[in-house]
Amino acid sequence: MVKNPYYQQNKGRLPSDPPNYLGTVAREIWRKIVPFLESTQKVERIDTFLVETYCTNYEIYKIAYEDIKQNGIQQEIRKPVQAQGSGEILGEQSLGFKKNPAVATMKDAVDTLNKIGVQLGLTPKGRQELLEIAGEQSDEGSIKDKMKEFFK
Repeated sequence: MVKNPYYQQNKGRLPSDPPNYLGTVAREIWRKIVPFLESTQKVERIDTFLVETYCTNYEIYKIAYEDIKQNGIQQEIRKPVQAQGSGEILGEQSLGFKKNPAVATMKDAVDTLNKIGVQLGLTPKGRQELLEIAGEQSDEGSIKDKMKEFFK
């Protein structure tokens, strides 16, 4: 039996079940977005990597957000103050604040989500661009042309 190339498997559609190696949150997001993506008929099996990346970055975003909720956006840097000679700890001195590294992680994940979301049509802008592409490919003319005609 000859196996179809990857992009032709599952009739070229995305699998409805998420890959087993995805984390719990990523698998949950997969189950939410794949039915929508399939309904648009704009995403194919070959786009699985984009969908996986979107789902995993959503999980990274959630983990970073939980860390920020628990530990705050910034953390105070404290240094013990010792007595000269005896070495006895007298107290602590504040050296200022540092940003929680989870803030940068969350920002990176959001940036990736936004970029991939547009490509997949998961944002208002992305859906509009997909509609325009679909409209330009139809015999009836583009959406822009239709709007120009409507407002004449």
